[in-house]
Amino acid sequence: MRPSRRAPDQMRPVSLERGVARYAEGSCLVKFGETHVLVAATLEDKMPMWLKGQGRGWITAEYGMLPRATHERTRREASTGRPSGRTQEIQRLVGRALRAVVDLPLMGERQITIDCDVLQADGGTRTAAITGAWVALHDCFNWMKARSMISRIPLKDHVAAVSCGIHDGVPVLDLDYLEDSNAHTDANFVLTGAGGIVEIQGTAEKEPFSEAELLALMALARTGIGELVALQKQAVA
Repeated sequence: MRPSRRAPDQMRPVSLERGVARYAEGSCLVKFGETHVLVAATLEDKMPMWLKGQGRGWITAEYGMLPRATHERTRREASTGRPSGRTQEIQRLVGRALRAVVDLPLMGERQITIDCDVLQADGGTRTAAITGAWVALHDCFNWMKARSMISRIPLKDHVAAVSCGIHDGVPVLDLDYLEDSNAHTDANFVLTGAGGIVEIQGTAEKEPFSEAELLALMALARTGIGELVALQKQAVA
């Protein structure tokens, strides 16, 4: 039995609440159980210098954890002068995941910045951020279309993410912190609505895992992503 008493293929309760940031062009408060992430999408006319004149847009992301998102206070990274390696890794992952499902030329030469702020952390903050970011980005594109800035929504597909792992020898879906911190294998899967693989991050925390175990985790991830995409569709309907 999992510490949360969930079945191996059972997600935590997930919710996607749109329009929670009044001034953002798109926003979503995403909850994976006790992990809560506020995602806001900001449209900007400025572009990275290396992209100017190429006739396409860009999507980038920033990620941060509030000081009391965890049991003990953590220092704001702004006070240290630079983001940690973990933060940079997650920011890049969120940006890659979204760009994989966007027709960038349809955006024109504009940039959308996705801010992911973790309000409360209980494992899976990056997967929650990606799943909620798709909703915020969708609403940002709707905002642009309503103002005739784009002719149609540039999204080619959904994208969502979920964690899986091997806990007490059993492959399980959507790890909370207690499972994540004790898992023998921990993996994050980023998949599109059509089932395409955007990214897989997998690590053996103790013993190496087998190909059969990887496939078992992938099967669980596809189940979870299917549920998340269905929730995304309901949220923006």
